[in-house]
Amino acid sequence: MTMDATLAALEQRLGHRFGDRALLQRALTHRSAGAHHNERLEFLGDAVLSLAVSDLLLDRFTVSDEGDLTRIRAHLVREDSLHRVALALGLPDCLSMSEGELRGGGRLRPSILADAVEALIGAVHADAGYAAALSLVRRLFGEQISAGEVDNWSKDAKTELQEWLQARRLAVPTYRIVATRGQAHAQTFEVECQQAALGLSAGGEGKSRRAAEQEAARRLLEQLKANDRPGGPLRS
Repeated sequence: MTMDATLAALEQRLGHRFGDRALLQRALTHRSAGAHHNERLEFLGDAVLSLAVSDLLLDRFTVSDEGDLTRIRAHLVREDSLHRVALALGLPDCLSMSEGELRGGGRLRPSILADAVEALIGAVHADAGYAAALSLVRRLFGEQISAGEVDNWSKDAKTELQEWLQARRLAVPTYRIVATRGQAHAQTFEVECQQAALGLSAGGEGKSRRAAEQEAARRLLEQLKANDRPGGPLRS
C-alpha cells in the first residue's frame, strides 16, 4: 500500500478527512525522522484530550464528584489506554521514524504509540478546531465512557495500597524489578512489592514496569485485607 493510501485509510478510521494533509503526516513522524516531528502536536493533543475527556465525563456522570471524575479521566488518558487505541487504529504501520529506531522496535513501543495518538488529536484540532477533536475523542473513547460506571473506575492499586498502609500508620511499600525478559520492544517486567515491617511481599508481571508494579500492589493489598479480617494476623 502506498503512503497516500495508508494515510487515506487512517483518515477513514479516524472519521476525519484532513484539509491540511501535512498535519496528519507530521502527527505520525517521530523525532528520530527529522526536524518536522510530532512533539508540538503531541503537546497540543495532550491538552485537548484532557479537555475533551472532561467534557464527555461531565455529560456521562452527571452526579459524580471531582475525585471520581479525575480518577476516570486519569485511567482513560494513561499510556496503557492510549497504546490500545493506537493499536486499534493501526498506527504501527503508519509511523515514520529512523532506521535505528525501527531496528530498536520503536514502531511497537507503547510510549511512542501513545504519543502519536495525542499528536493525532492535536493535528485534528489544528486542522478543524475543537469540535472536530471532540468528535474524534468521542469515537476513540466514547464506548468505554458510555459502558462504564463510577464503581468500575476504582483507584489504581498502588494508590489504594499506599492509602491503606498510611491509614494504619505503616510505611509505604517498596518496589524492585526482579527480572526483565524479552526484546526491548516487547519486554515483560517482573516486580516485587514489599512491606518490610509486616514481612509481606507479592510479585507481579506486566508489559511495562508500571503495569507490573500495579499487579504486585494489587496482590499485596489482597493479602493485607485478608490478614486484616477478624482473627487475622494483623488483628491479633
